[in-house]
Amino acid sequence: MTVASQDPSTSSPGRRIKLRVNGDEYESEVDPRMTLVDYLREVLGLTATHVGCEHGVCGVCNVLVDGRAVRGCLMLAVQADGREVRTVEGLAEGGKLHPIQEAFIEEHGLQCGFCTGGFMMALCELLESNPNASQEELKEVVGGQLCRCTGYNSIMRAAQNAAAKMGATGS
Repeated sequence: MTVASQDPSTSSPGRRIKLRVNGDEYESEVDPRMTLVDYLREVLGLTATHVGCEHGVCGVCNVLVDGRAVRGCLMLAVQADGREVRTVEGLAEGGKLHPIQEAFIEEHGLQCGFCTGGFMMALCELLESNPNASQEELKEVVGGQLCRCTGYNSIMRAAQNAAAKMGATGS
């Protein structure tokens, strides 16, 4: 699918990129300075990935690129050319919630919800590669994200629940 880019009169010379986002192919001409999170939100309309600090500190903008969690505010869209990107919108498949999403609901792992997608994507990287992650590994991932509501206890319970679900099913 080809997606329209920004207004060419207000941007620098564009660069054509092709990438796969949540299983769909996209081709767009983008300003070489556009961040991946801005591309996802402004060009593709995938707004579940939020923008927080814009300095790579908070983790709100986490997405998976080739299976690795990255801060979307620190990666340029052109750096995602030819790569596989997965956002929080891509977690659920076939109308069925991902075990991480189920766990966040069951454990009330969100308050305002602003940071939730970032936590989910960071946990997704860990738990899809290691469904039997240790308590310390879960703490490290949760501790690498910021929640302005300080809901870390429920987020940690959600992480433990997700690990139990994914370890049991081999997801």
